Formats: sequence, C-alpha cells, structure tokens
Amino acid sequence: MDVVVPFRGGATALADLRLRLGHLRLRPGDSLVLVDNTPGRRPSHDRDGGGAPVMHAAHLATPGYARNRGAASGSSDWLVFFDADVAAPADLLDRYFERPPREATGLLAGGVIDEAVPHAGPAAARYAYLRGLMSQEDTLRFGEWGYPKTANLACRRRAFEGVGGFREHIRAGEDADLSFRMRAAGWEVERRECAAVVHRSRRTAREFTVQKLCHGSGAAWLDREYPGAFPARRRPGLLWWGIRHAVGGTVSAARSQDRDRLLRALFEPLELIAHELGRSLPNERPLSLRSVLGHLRYLRERPDAVRMRGPGPPHPGVACGPRPHSRGPAR
Repeated sequence: MDVVVPFRGGATALADLRLRLGHLRLRPGDSLVLVDNTPGRRPSHDRDGGGAPVMHAAHLATPGYARNRGAASGSSDWLVFFDADVAAPADLLDRYFERPPREATGLLAGGVIDEAVPHAGPAAARYAYLRGLMSQEDTLRFGEWGYPKTANLACRRRAFEGVGGFREHIRAGEDADLSFRMRAAGWEVERRECAAVVHRSRRTAREFTVQKLCHGSGAAWLDREYPGAFPARRRPGLLWWGIRHAVGGTVSAARSQDRDRLLRALFEPLELIAHELGRSLPNERPLSLRSVLGHLRYLRERPDAVRMRGPGPPHPGVACGPRPHSRGPAR
C-alpha cells in the first residue's frame, strides 16, 4: 500500500508529524509520503531531521492536489489517505486488510474517532467529541449522497486512476466528489471501523468556525456540480432557530448547571450558521474572476432553500449538522 498524508502548516508542526508517522508499520512493498502543501516554503531534503519522507507540492494549495501528487509517486494496488491531524495506530495497514475487500470495492472507509476531551476541556473540542463530528457515520448516513471522509480512507488505485483522482482545483468537498464519481463508475464502499484513527479537534471557537465556513463553501460547490445533493437552508429561519436554540439551551443549562448542555446550545447553532454562511464563499483555487462569477451565478439561481423547522438530524445539505448524541460526559 502507498500511504499519502497531506500537510499544510509551520515547520515545527511538520517536523513533529514526520516523527509521529515514523511509527507506522510498513510491510515489504509499502510506501509512505508526507506531502507538504504549504505555499512559500522552500523544499528541503526529505531526510533532514529524520522521520517520514517529505514531498513538497504547493503549486496549488489544495488537499486534492497534494494527495494526487503523493499518489503518483507510488505504484501499489491500494492507496491509503489520512489527514495530518489524526493519530494512526502502528498496525493501521494490517487492520484495513484483516479481511479481503470485495472485487467491486473501490473505497474502504476507515474509522475516525474524535479524541476524548474531558468535561472541563476546550469548549470547541469538547463539543466535537460529544457530537462525533468527524465520524464516518456523520457523512455516510446520507444514503444516495453519503460518502466516506478522507480523514481516513483506502482507495483501490485502479478505481482512483480510472476516475482521474481528486479534483485539484477545489479547497473542500473533494472527498465527496471522488466518492460520487467512483460510485457512478460502478465502484462500492466498504466500512473498516477496525482500522480507526483518532482525530484531534479544533481547540478554539475561531478555528471551529473557520472549519465550518470551509465545509459550507465545499457544500455549495458540490450542490452546483450535483444538483440537489446539498441544498441550502433558508437563512432567516436558520438564524431565528439558532437564537431560540441558544437562548433556550443556555437557560436550561444554567438551571441544571450542565456545561455539556450549554456547549450544545451554543455550538450547534454556530456550526449550522457558519456552514450556511460558508456557502457564499468560492471553493475553487486559485481564485479567478471566472470562478467567482460562476459562484455568484449559482447563488443567484439556486433553487429555493430548504426550510429550517428546528433542531434534530439535518438534511444532507449540512453534512456536519447535529445528530442524536450518543456520548455521555467524559469527566
């Protein structure tokens, strides 16, 4: 298997990631490459400092571009993609293939577990843990428009290359787009929850909001490419629901002195509203007048948005919306 990990960030974080990836157990014929997608950084010798080898690929600052460059550097029958902000067990590759995939399988959805955050931990990270924000079930549950996240994903190379790999010109939504094209080509998805990684959640409300804005931008692009896949919500109704949900939840949390209830009351509206506002942001990179005008045309001509009726499981238009909570307090 060829393991590809895209990265964008500072030099210290890159060095730390190289050392962390060094524990991954590779079998004969396997390879591992960390693809540095950080614009402006000068390529350094990939062995400097030890750890996983690094490929510098920042012509386009998108995860799809980085993953494609990493995939092209290998030749194994299977590709394994996971993100730089996850911790993978040493035997991850063995777990993926504890049982052979079916012949029609093009994607193996590895498990993604939100890191356990204590009751008094950072608010944004605690909410992500309570919500199961990065679990594969969060997006696979959408039926026709369900897809596995590239936070931890194995892909049959023949299927991957057959559809042209990831779209390189988009900042978000490339995992959903790849899944839709592979499914259209006749390939199937299998679950591999036993091959799980632990995701490190955003620590601050600002980081959390930026993440949701990015996801919303990707959802709008996907809805333009696949009409009806990720419909928008009516913003006035969403804002009104958010205010009522936050105020009511805050009062209830104060009465019960329940911090987790307070976090849900505040972060659920923030998540949905930021996601919806993010739909106004262009998703294509690099930005061009043509891409911006095309996005504005989509926003002007999009079908009527889905009406917001209140809290609960969202429609597929919000791939990261709240769902029933299964986790209790982790003190």
